[in-house]
Order: sequence, then structure tokens, then C-alpha cells
Amino acid sequence: FYSIFLAYMHFLLYLCLPFWQTDNQQCQTAYVLQTIKQQHTTMERQDLQTIKQRFGIIGNSPLLNRGIEVAVQVAPTDLSVLITGESGVGKENFPKIIHAYSLRRHKKDSYFAVNCGAIPKGTLESELFGHEKGAFTDARAERKGYFEIADGGTLFLDEVGELPLETQAQLLRVLESGEFMRVGSSQVRKTDVRVVAATNLDMKRAISEGRFREDLYYRLNTVEIKVPALRERTEDIPLLFRKFVVDFCQRYNMPPIQLTDDATQALKAYYWQGNVRQLKHTAEQICAVETNRTITAQILRKYLPEHEMQRGIALLGAHAQTNHENFMNERELLYKVLFDMKREMTEMRQQLNGLLTSPATPQHRNT
Repeated sequence: FYSIFLAYMHFLLYLCLPFWQTDNQQCQTAYVLQTIKQQHTTMERQDLQTIKQRFGIIGNSPLLNRGIEVAVQVAPTDLSVLITGESGVGKENFPKIIHAYSLRRHKKDSYFAVNCGAIPKGTLESELFGHEKGAFTDARAERKGYFEIADGGTLFLDEVGELPLETQAQLLRVLESGEFMRVGSSQVRKTDVRVVAATNLDMKRAISEGRFREDLYYRLNTVEIKVPALRERTEDIPLLFRKFVVDFCQRYNMPPIQLTDDATQALKAYYWQGNVRQLKHTAEQICAVETNRTITAQILRKYLPEHEMQRGIALLGAHAQTNHENFMNERELLYKVLFDMKREMTEMRQQLNGLLTSPATPQHRNT
């Protein structure tokens, strides 16, 4: 709230400044505005760090920070949010942020998470929408589904891309009208649930292959938050590894782990197909098994699959080639601009010299 207040004061001062200020007053006003702007930026950074500490998020990547900022911005609304990203990147943190900063957080036990890929297809509809007694063989009593239990709260549907098509149709109905029916019932029920979904699938490809409804995709994807892969935020890898090894060494009562510079570079160059989850697993292995507590690149490679090491090196090579090509293109463009400017200045100088040296043309009058 303080950051919002600072932003408002900045805007108010800007609008209300009189035009007749002296130079000294204008300098003082500019200083005040700059101070408020700096305080606003500082408060935003502090708020971001508070959110990270609260939800156990580690890293300072701009891509990661942007995802958190979007989550906080959309939280007070009831918009559906789709969180995309590879497996193991930490998508499960963002629905919690959205719910914690929403108005729905005030209701007790109002956040529920469902892994759609872990529920058997035969019972998925019952889990989501509930069932009546006798609806199927094992339905010995009526049961409320998650959409009924989470009424007034937030429902996180993880691996939403794994839903069968028939369940997708029912989910679309709930999102559009808030209506659903229990399995084995014809009674229409109402619910008020904010849905946040997540997937690691290429949803456009799933739509083109007929595995996911396009209308449901756009209904879920009102706002998309893309969580970056670990290889897209390499600056965070040493921070994450250091945090993991400290935690595991304390848990297992083991001596601390130290990374050499070449090991740190090897960590950053690795592809990390499993992202943060794989990095955490690797840190745990090293803490529990490795007798040498100073980890070099050679020791580290024993715990990393070789094919992903080569893939990471190839990826870095491709980035380097791309950067080199971009540099060459930019340099050629700069040279072209400079040559064009030089030619135009030469032409202007010639025209100016011609005007200065040419004799004045006499003016004749008609008599």
C-alpha cells in the first residue's frame, strides 16, 4: 500500500506544479520527484523480496521477477490464469501467490490444488464435480467435488493439459457459467471458483492435434504467466545450488560443500532438462554421497548425465554464434549509417560553398 501511495504522490505533484516556479524551485521540485520515484522503486524491490521469502522462491532473474509481478497484479481480479513452463520450474508457487494476494484469501480453507494428471480418468469427473450415491459401483455415498468444496475460493488445476475431452467440456461450462452437475445427477449446481491452471505441454500443438479444446484454452488463458526454464536464468543457478546444499548438509549433519569456480561455470553451462527439481536432486546426491567436500567441475560431472552436458555446451555455442552474428549485423548497420551521414554532410558542404561563392543574381523589374 505504501508503494501505491508513493506512486500517487508522484503523479499528484507532477500535475499540481505551478508553471511560474523559479529555476531554484524547479530544481527542488525535480529533486523531490526523483526522491519519491527512487523510494517507490525501492519499495517495489522490497515487496518482491518479501514475496520470494514467503513462498520460498530463490532467484533474481528478470524473467522470474516479471512472472511474480504479473501474479500479484492479477491477484485481486477474478481472471482465469494459465501458468506455463517446463516440468520442474516451480509453477506450483504462482497459484499460491495469486490466492494469497486475492480477496478470496479471507475465507478459511479456500485454496485447493488438484493434479489432473495423477487422477485416473474413470474417477476424474467425480473428483472435480462430485457424485451421487449409487452413481457407479463404488459410490456408496454422495460426495462433493472440488468445485463444490472450493466455492468462494481458488482451485489450482495442475497438468490441465492431461484432462480428457469430455471433462474439458464440463470444465468450460463451469468457467463460463459457474454451473456443473454431479456424476449421476441431473440437478444443476452453482459455484463461485477462481480457476488457476498450469501445464507443461505445448498447448497450441495439443489443440492442432485435437487433444485440447481451443475454446477452453482461450478461456483458461485470460492471463498467461510463463515460468522460465532454469537454463533461461543461469544467474540464479549458483544461488539455488548453494541454498540446496546448505539445507541438505544441515538435514544429514554433513560437512559443508564448497564449489570451485570451474564447477560453478559447469553448473551454469549444464542444460538442466529437469530444471530446479533436477538441480535440487543433484545437490542432495552430492551432499549425501560425495566424500570430497570441495566440488570441482570434474567431480560435478560424475553426477550429471553426459548427454545433457553436451546439449548445454551446444546451446551455449549456438547462443555465442547468434550473439556474434547479431554483433556483425549491428556493426555493418552502424557503418552504413556513418557512411550515409558522411556522404550527406559532404553534399551539404558542397551546396553551402556553392551558395557562398556564386555571384548575386540581379533583380529586374518590369517597367
